[in-house]
Amino acid sequence: MSNETILSFEEALEKYDPVLGFEVHVELNTKTKMFSSAPNVFGDEPNSNVNEVCLGLPGVLPVVNKKAVESSILIGLALNCKIAPHSTFARKQYFYPDTPKNFQTSQYDDPICYDGWIDIELEDGTVFHVEIERAHMEEDAGKLTHMGGATGRIQGADYSLVDYNRSGVPLVEIVTKTIEGAGSRAPELAKAYVAAIREIVKNLGVSDAKMERGNVRCDANVSLRPYGQEKFGTRTETKNVNSLRAVENAVKFEIQRHAAVLDSGVLITQETRHWHEDTKSTTSGRPKSDADDYRYFPEPDLVPIVTSAAWVEELRATLPEPPAERRKRLQADWGYTDMEFRDVVNAGLMDEIEETVTAGATAAAARKWWMGEIARRAKLADVDPAALGVSPAVVVEIEKLIASGAINDKLARKVLDGVLEGEGTPTEVVAKRGLAVVSDDGALQSAIDEALAAQPDVAEKIRGGKVQAVGAIVGGVMKVTRGQADAARVRELILKTLGVEG
Repeated sequence: MSNETILSFEEALEKYDPVLGFEVHVELNTKTKMFSSAPNVFGDEPNSNVNEVCLGLPGVLPVVNKKAVESSILIGLALNCKIAPHSTFARKQYFYPDTPKNFQTSQYDDPICYDGWIDIELEDGTVFHVEIERAHMEEDAGKLTHMGGATGRIQGADYSLVDYNRSGVPLVEIVTKTIEGAGSRAPELAKAYVAAIREIVKNLGVSDAKMERGNVRCDANVSLRPYGQEKFGTRTETKNVNSLRAVENAVKFEIQRHAAVLDSGVLITQETRHWHEDTKSTTSGRPKSDADDYRYFPEPDLVPIVTSAAWVEELRATLPEPPAERRKRLQADWGYTDMEFRDVVNAGLMDEIEETVTAGATAAAARKWWMGEIARRAKLADVDPAALGVSPAVVVEIEKLIASGAINDKLARKVLDGVLEGEGTPTEVVAKRGLAVVSDDGALQSAIDEALAAQPDVAEKIRGGKVQAVGAIVGGVMKVTRGQADAARVRELILKTLGVEG
């Protein structure tokens, strides 16, 4: 756990100017791995999706995954990058148990994509222009699980388990140029930048983009310099942060920690840091290696990647609508206020609402269900709303039942219960549970008579002209009919029974 001294965020920003840089690793969702035919599947039994290439056995040769190359080019194009006509792979040398070859096959001085940019819009409309230095191809390492310790880190663990299923999974590493001028917006910018990258790769269809699975991971670089100083301060790199909130909090913490260290007269150590979600703090990892420490040299077993202009243009033609343009179009089509649409985006429910509207629901109804009842139940179940088990088709069918008068809003929630419990479609649940609205006048009149008899004083008020009091009688009828009465028809019949004009 961290016992670092930190300054308040406000005090840190009074004295120092934060400088940022991000390296976002995106796992591609190709069927096979970057340099082998082993399956690229998440969640299988440990060490089941491996072959001799993944394990670095002697005498085996890598073969480049063409689909991964195409996905990398698409990412580069979406980030306004130049696509290199000629790019090469290199060996990044280091020893660690999750890298069985003792090197990672990556790109060093010849990346496939370079010199790009992306505009990042914050919640209040402020736009930051972030320049992309490179987006290069590489392979992922295996996954280590440290056992027996209190923190899940290697320090203090009794032993470690290694799963090579992730070894060799295709990655694109997106590296920004130095970002200056963010000031107090630095943590917010960090979150918004990673969210934008996640949205882009998901929109392209090249990654599942699930941060909780590690499909998108961010290394956040932070340094501080006194105001007026041109030279950058020493940076630290918080590794493998895998949620948007964590990226924001990690950057904020490092700004506060750097400020306290500098105020004490001590130099910042260039190092990697680990983020701890429970304490919202970082701890030291290892001294940060520079490129020379990895002894890069050209990969002798792979030929260069040659990208013709015709191939690049063919891929460019397949690019979907950019996310920013899509958001503006959808907000205009749906008629949501800025706050309503921002809430939808922040909840990650734009796709679900779009699919629901496309399936036939109104935009208002789609937002009501996804941002309301479905989101509430998902929170209780501790899952994403999209993973709860409610499809857009279910929402549309429930809305049609409400519109036809077959059920009301209260009954609709009971219908949703039945759907989630596996009782069938909304229509089938209504039939099985007997949830249809009572619209027969005879049955309603009987319930009205009972409610009037139970509340004679209210009946007299209504006869005396206080028509608004009819709500109490409607409530009584709803109680008798277990909420299954047609409230509008009940009101009409109550006033007719009492001889009052509505």
